[in-house]
Amino acid sequence: MKRIVLLISGRGSNMEAIVQACARELWDAQVVGVLSNRSEAAGLAFAQARGIATQVVDHRAYADRADFDGALGDAVQALQPDVVALAGFMRVLGAGFVQRFEGRLLNIHPSLLPAFPGLHTHRRALQAGCRLAGATVHFVTPELDLGPIVIQSAVPVRADDDEDTLSRRVLATEHLIYPRAVRWMVEGALRVDGLRVHQRDGQPQWLFVDDVEPLARPG
Repeated sequence: MKRIVLLISGRGSNMEAIVQACARELWDAQVVGVLSNRSEAAGLAFAQARGIATQVVDHRAYADRADFDGALGDAVQALQPDVVALAGFMRVLGAGFVQRFEGRLLNIHPSLLPAFPGLHTHRRALQAGCRLAGATVHFVTPELDLGPIVIQSAVPVRADDDEDTLSRRVLATEHLIYPRAVRWMVEGALRVDGLRVHQRDGQPQWLFVDDVEPLARPG
């Protein structure tokens, strides 16, 4: 059985979606730990209520990023993960951490990468006049938000959209594509060829939703 570790910084709605999909779809896997860099992260309570081990590695307790990355990496490694998924983890991880978990470290970013890496993605998409917005699950590499793309989702940008409405609709699609990507990892269904990721069974690596409203919070 494959072992999944999830990293969060706040509410952890993508973490919830992954945990629920794993149970509902009977993956040959188990979420063995949820770690956060913030003790006040609301998602920790969700995990604890379901018997999932939790741990806080507070970045504020470390002198620099390297020390934090080392401590976090040790905590993750202790859980012997096959897959590590950043699910709303709001710290940039250094090259040492990334290389330690190379090939099993995933992230989700709220834009159609390589467009709009970094912060304020929905604001930037609106300012640029984009007609589509979306989210990307990708392998994490030392280059921020530039790792090989596993799957993407897209929604139309409506004429009356603002940052809040657009972000909520994109988030609804994140809850669909991130569990799918993690399941593919668990099943060994992905092959990376440079910056190209191939799904072994030919399943679509994109999701276009013409009319989506925010999903109810997982749980």
